[in-house]
Formats: sequence, structure tokens, C-alpha cells
Amino acid sequence: MNLSIALAVGLLAGTHASTWGMYKDAIHEGFTWQKYSRSILVAGFVGVVLERLTQLDLSRTGNIVVFFGMIYGVERLLLELWKSFIRVEDQSKYFIPMRFGIRGKPVMDNRIRWSVGSGVLAVIALCLWGVPVLQRSYPDTPPWLVVLTIGSLGGWLTAFGGAWKDAPVEGFETFKFFRSPGISLAWAILVAFFTDNWVYIGIAGAGYSVAAIETYKTFFFPSKPRGKFAGKPILYPEMLRTRQYFVPVYVAIWLAIVMTFAVAFEPPNEGLFAKEKSPVVSLQSPVGRLKTDD
Repeated sequence: MNLSIALAVGLLAGTHASTWGMYKDAIHEGFTWQKYSRSILVAGFVGVVLERLTQLDLSRTGNIVVFFGMIYGVERLLLELWKSFIRVEDQSKYFIPMRFGIRGKPVMDNRIRWSVGSGVLAVIALCLWGVPVLQRSYPDTPPWLVVLTIGSLGGWLTAFGGAWKDAPVEGFETFKFFRSPGISLAWAILVAFFTDNWVYIGIAGAGYSVAAIETYKTFFFPSKPRGKFAGKPILYPEMLRTRQYFVPVYVAIWLAIVMTFAVAFEPPNEGLFAKEKSPVVSLQSPVGRLKTDD
């Protein structure tokens, strides 16, 4: 049952990500079910893997809240790494190249691109190893300090990565740079009501941040082309109408997220900010659980 729930949550997260991506891109590069299903399948796979690694009890609504955000964050990270360092694609169709570049120019040398990609993976691995070490070494760290630092970490990584890619082409925007850390922090505060695991808080906060920011950019400004297609012609005008059929699914997933949060706030829960702790508090690590009696 736990694995089935994990798969279902992953498929929902992937559908959410696929829908805003299709809504913005399909008018420029067309629609295929193969491309639309990419994030759905990846997120479903991520959900299964994370369930095995974390062993979260997904019968608890609070854990589902955390799990959805984590799947979203990991799926987005995997896709961005693939687009930046592995995928081979004509970059001329983009205003802002998706492949890793230097000063706005895509790097064509595989050795350089893969070396940088390996460095990025090393930084991510260091964070995944270092944060649990910090949590075990400093278990009495004030919750507000944990959320302020770890909770916004994913947003800072996103901000620096986005600035590296976008700023050489469209200029540096102060608001845009600080937007991701700020929104990641806000979501991390909410997630911290349902888990005391620092890694989970950081990843889930970043995941929900992406979902919120992309929703804002996609559906609040539907006529404004996303940065990578700025100034590019609409090659598939029929998608202006077809893409509307996917909106109800997208709205339904957001409603499900909001309702799940609302239910999850019913005590007891086990988060850093929990007002009422359950009799057993779990200190969950990315590779299992360590339970201590209150």
C-alpha cells in the first residue's frame, strides 16, 4: 500500500510539472504525448525510489505533504541536469540556451560540460551528506535557524543556477534572484510542521517553490513567452486552444495539495514546528529512520 501511494503521489507531481511546461512551450515547439509524459514517468520513478530510501509512512497525511514536495524537487533537478549537461539538441530555437553555457554561449565540448556536471553532482552529494551530519551533531539547533538556512538552501542553488544561465542573455534581475530563496523559505516553514528531517525540509521547500513560481509565471501571465522563448514566433497557434483542456487537471492537483495541507495540520504531527508531538518522534534520514522515545 505504501508503495502504491508513493507511485500515485509521484504521478500527480509529474503531471503537475508536465502541464505547466506544456502550457508554456507547446505553442513554440508543438505537443507530443511522449514529451508530456516524460516528467510523469520520471516523477513516478522518483516516488518509488524515495519511498524505498526514506521509508516514510504515507498513511500519514503530513508525510504525503513532505513526500510530494520532495518528489517535485528531485524530478526538477534530474530534468535540469539532463537538459544542461547530457541532452543533445539544437539550441538555436531558444532565446536562452538550455544547455550549460558560459556567458550565454552553449558549451559544445562534452568534456567540459560533463566535467562541470560532475562538479554540480559533487556539490549536491556533499549537501545530502553534510546536512544529516549537521543535524546529528547539532540536534538542539533552533527550528527557526534550521528553516532559515537549510529551508532556503534549494532556493539559493536555484537562484545561482538561474542567474548563471539567464543573466548573460537577459540581464541580472535582483527580484528574480532573491525570489527562489524567499519562496523556498516560505514553503519550508510550512513543511517543517510535518517533518523534523533537515534534508526533507530543504528538498520539499525547493520543490513546492518551483511549483508555485512556475504556476505564477505560466497562468498569471499566459501571453508573456517564457524566457527561453522570448521573442520567438508562435509556430503552433492551435495549441493556444488545445492547452486549455489541461487546465482543469492542473487546478485539481493544486486543490488536492491545498486540501492535503489543511488536513495535515490536524495534530498530532512530528515536525520541527509541531505544537503537539506524537509519543514517538522520528528522526528520519535519507537512508532510513532513527526512532527515539519522548
